[in-house]
Amino acid sequence: MHNYKLTISYDGEHFRGWQRLGNGENTIQGKIENALSVLLGYPIEIVGASRTDAGVHALAQTANFKAMEDLSADEIRHFLNHYLPKAISITAVEEVSERFHSRYNAKAKTYLYKIWNETYSNPFMRFYSMQVEKKLDLNKMKKSCQYFLGEHDFTAYSNAKSNNKDKIRTIYSLELEKKDGFLQIRICGDGFLYNMVRKIVGTLIEIGLGEKEAEEIPLILLSTERILTGIMAEAEGLYLEKIAYEND
Repeated sequence: MHNYKLTISYDGEHFRGWQRLGNGENTIQGKIENALSVLLGYPIEIVGASRTDAGVHALAQTANFKAMEDLSADEIRHFLNHYLPKAISITAVEEVSERFHSRYNAKAKTYLYKIWNETYSNPFMRFYSMQVEKKLDLNKMKKSCQYFLGEHDFTAYSNAKSNNKDKIRTIYSLELEKKDGFLQIRICGDGFLYNMVRKIVGTLIEIGLGEKEAEEIPLILLSTERILTGIMAEAEGLYLEKIAYEND
């Protein structure tokens, strides 16, 4: 049995998210599985490192699948890129150890969030960023980042529908910068709960608008009360940027 690792980028605007949903759904996982099943002639299931929501994009999602055939990486990549919609691109393929699992072997995940902080819209980035019209206080937002760092119970920053019983996660870094006219928020951790990144960004936005204080974050975390987190940032501004593994 051969185990293949895929590196995938996609525009999530017109898809219902990563995860396959029943029959005939419009998901990233479903599209790739269908293409692989055509290539190999039998049903193929892939395992993704992160289950991105509808509207969320990926610069470097990873997934793996197992097949009986010994195929070349180029053969797989060329077939998939020819067969898949243009909104999905397979940027790399490599054969890995049979024990490799794209989700369980991941050591860190990095997400990027883009905010367009202007009173006028950006017509070319309206599906790839969140517009906040009122001026954000970046200094206050940067000060707030320290409170999310380290290991915490992120129940308050999870979705009530989350299947994860363990809500403990570790945030390694959380940084803000102005780049190409956008406020970019980059967050790296050992893993994220359903909607966790978007809720953290939502809290940072409220602090930047003066609707919350940075010092409230530890209390919100300790409370485990979801209602206290406030707004959830829009899906369109979120990008899965990188999945890190042991040898990276």
